[in-house]
Amino acid sequence: MSTPDIRVEKGHAEPEEVAAITALLLARAAAQPLQTTPHRVRARAGWRRLEREPGFRAPHSWH
Repeated sequence: MSTPDIRVEKGHAEPEEVAAITALLLARAAAQPLQTTPHRVRARAGWRRLEREPGFRAPHSWH
C-alpha cells in the first residue's frame, strides 16, 4: 500500500472531499497565468537615510 499524496492533518475528510480538493489544486496548477503588461520596477536609491543607519560602524568596515 502506498502513502497518499494528500493528507488530512486535522479532522476527517471523505474521499469525495479529498478528490474535490485534488481536482481544484490540479486545475490551478495547470491554469495559464494572465497576460499582463510588464511594469517597471523602481531602482533602489543610491543614497541612504542617515536616521536609518546604525549608530556605530566598526573601524574596519567601510560603506
